[in-house]
Amino acid sequence: MSKRSHHHLTELGCIACEDLTEFGAGKEGWLAPDAGTTVLCALDAHSLAIANRSVVLIIGWSDSDEPRVKIRPELSPIEAERITAIEWLVFDDIKVIAIGTSRGFLLMYSLRGDLIHRQMVYHGQIIKLRVRGTKKDLMQDISSEDVCVVMPGVIARFDGSDIRSMLQRWFQETHSRFWDEKSNKDLEDDGNSDNRLPYQIWNVNKYGSCVDAAITGIMPPPLMELQSSQRYYCAVTIGDDAVISAFRLSEDRKRSLVGVILSKVMPVTFSTIASFSKMIWRSEPTPTSKPEEKLQSFARASSLTCLKDYPRKGEKLTLSPSGTLAAITDSLGRILLLDTRALVVVRIWKGYRDANCFFMEMLVNRDDKRASSSYHVPGKSDYCLCLAIHAPRKGIIEVWGA
Repeated sequence: MSKRSHHHLTELGCIACEDLTEFGAGKEGWLAPDAGTTVLCALDAHSLAIANRSVVLIIGWSDSDEPRVKIRPELSPIEAERITAIEWLVFDDIKVIAIGTSRGFLLMYSLRGDLIHRQMVYHGQIIKLRVRGTKKDLMQDISSEDVCVVMPGVIARFDGSDIRSMLQRWFQETHSRFWDEKSNKDLEDDGNSDNRLPYQIWNVNKYGSCVDAAITGIMPPPLMELQSSQRYYCAVTIGDDAVISAFRLSEDRKRSLVGVILSKVMPVTFSTIASFSKMIWRSEPTPTSKPEEKLQSFARASSLTCLKDYPRKGEKLTLSPSGTLAAITDSLGRILLLDTRALVVVRIWKGYRDANCFFMEMLVNRDDKRASSSYHVPGKSDYCLCLAIHAPRKGIIEVWGA
């Protein structure tokens, strides 16, 4: 990749508003990655979602007249539940905001702030929500194909078609019950928590708990395994013990040893403990509480490769739109460009501590296109994939292209 420099800036929009003061706007370093004042952001073609521990603010950055929406999810104060991840989900004309919490809940809200869906994924903090999709046009939003939920040592996948069907049903029911205030209130308060979305979940902590992960796409089955209709996915994880790890994820749950342990041994253990507790405290009344959601068992995850290089630790993972490349930053100030198909590091940058990476598309040969035709409309072939690197200690932003 070669470095390219541009000196032309175009104003796209403005997000300045009084509502940002709740997130610390106006104070020095309010967007700095500090553990105590972490601000989460999710950007799409028209809107910006920004969140702190308990509030999500939706701002239309391309249209200053678009109303701003504040979302305050119902979080558990007893367990100090907080917002830990946000991401946009776009399905043609349907756009919602997804929220992950520190207790492992996945929430979906409409642009009006209505709760659409609430579901427990797994016990633990949701580190990241990732969307892998296709873009029909360069000026359109990305249409979600699948949603990846990343947790310490665990990765889950929701199929985009299942989420799309659920959202379509919710919007249709909301529209049909528009004149029924009671039904509409019930939808906003409870969401669609009774209808659980199907998903797959895998345990990927073989080389230690991961700090970030991503499902990069579909991969072929093992050579010595019989062909079947099930799909296999490739997952890349980064962490403290292993800088980079890769796994083949299977949809098959029958041969998952961890899944068998969780589904067979753990329920028996907790049942025995509960029975013993009842014998001791027989006189105490049984509290009436909502039963916990039944968690899905793990499917099989097979290790493909692992890179251990103590004391180097993986810190951040950025995936390209197609999933074929991944930029990984580590604790030694290096950036590794990983080919996720070959699972080979193809480029290393050094001296970029605390760097942030972002894959973007850049228009190539723009002057030649204008000279050849004044009516030329850039197509997808006129753009190339580039990697933008923000090096805060150097105070620069670099854009590297092929």
